Amino acid sequence: MQQVVNVQQPIIKPRRFKVYQHRQLDKIEALKKVPDDMRFEMKVVANVLPFRVNEYVFNELIDWENVPNDPLFQLTFPQKDMLEPSAFQRMADLMSGKHTTNEVFDLATQLREEMNPHPAGQMQMNVPHVDGEPLPGMQHKYRETVLFFPAQGQYCHSYCTFCFRWAQFVGKATRFNSNDADQLHRYLAQHKEVTDLLVTGGDPMVMRTRKLAEYLEGLLKPEFEHIKTIRIGTKSLTFWPYRFITDPDADEMLRLLERLVEGGKHVSIMAHLNHPNELRTEVCQEAIRRLRSTGVQIRCQAPLLRHINDDPDAWANMWTKQVQLGMIPYYMFVERDTGAKRYFEVPLERTWEIFQQAYQQVSGIARTVRGPSMSAGPGKVEVQGVTEIAGEKVFALRFIQGRNPDWVQRPFFAKYDPDATWLHHLKPAFGEEKFFFEDEYAQMSKMD
Repeated sequence: MQQVVNVQQPIIKPRRFKVYQHRQLDKIEALKKVPDDMRFEMKVVANVLPFRVNEYVFNELIDWENVPNDPLFQLTFPQKDMLEPSAFQRMADLMSGKHTTNEVFDLATQLREEMNPHPAGQMQMNVPHVDGEPLPGMQHKYRETVLFFPAQGQYCHSYCTFCFRWAQFVGKATRFNSNDADQLHRYLAQHKEVTDLLVTGGDPMVMRTRKLAEYLEGLLKPEFEHIKTIRIGTKSLTFWPYRFITDPDADEMLRLLERLVEGGKHVSIMAHLNHPNELRTEVCQEAIRRLRSTGVQIRCQAPLLRHINDDPDAWANMWTKQVQLGMIPYYMFVERDTGAKRYFEVPLERTWEIFQQAYQQVSGIARTVRGPSMSAGPGKVEVQGVTEIAGEKVFALRFIQGRNPDWVQRPFFAKYDPDATWLHHLKPAFGEEKFFFEDEYAQMSKMD
């Protein structure tokens, strides 16, 4: 009889959650190593784009000897070039002279509106309607999947500087959320075509378990048998892993996830992981172990970002580590055309090259990852490569997901453009005037 070996789990001591926002930048002890002019630049940017970082992140994940180049520093602390030069200068000039809080807020609001706060039609085309009235805090872009933004989860343990949902965090005018569990349940009960609910934010894992349960436990009732999968988008595994270990309701959270799994739901934790350094701490690895013990699956996704992970070795190492820890590499995204995109975006050709070079380094079990994928207005468009057809150099593309399900897996081709960073930069190849989906997508836009 084979002997069972008991692996002793690490003892993780509770840690007090301490967070800093833009008005507390000067109170972060580690930042005293940073030159005064750089700290002022951070304050300028942090008055426009959201800033929030907790003590675990800057003490455990950032190598301060490598600042400002450290990838986790770039991921969490604002940098001057995240704003357009003219926008930065306007805010810097205001802050350098006499100013009021209202003047800073008004200028920040104006600058934010110039940064495409809600890309890909998510306010115009994705919001469902009942009897002509929009349902706040919900999006239904693809037939099978509904997104829900719980009001209590519209912030994060720390903010990522690249986040395409940055507008959720800068004021009520741009926020998108709901605290109406009954409305969510009514909508899902009426739409039997929906199989997947994605609870997103912000980060739903900042919520107390009892609040999350109000949204999710009702889905175990027979009238929601068509809801097969519950997804929860979160960065908490690496930005606050104590959520699953020592927080007061950590065990209650794990029991909630167990009940959902035992009730027949597939529960997928959509973990946002941007760099392999995030996975190196003992507390993170213990959080992953505890989560997996509930029967949930953890799928990992991230955009490719200049200054952070625009390196094939980083991606290969990250995917390999994810598999080792029992997680599933899922998506490499293209940085969206919003917020600080000018700082992070990488040309599509180079993005594809990085994906290919990373993919070549990993075994088949890590090749579950898809990408590079653009979450654009018409759908998720994958860059499959750069090639030559009939003497013309082209991008090969396909839909992974589409507003019209008939578009999915349809290959199409765009003229080669070495500078293109997003779908709208591309033109059809082979003398075509439009991509095959453009007329139908334009009609959808008018209807919404």
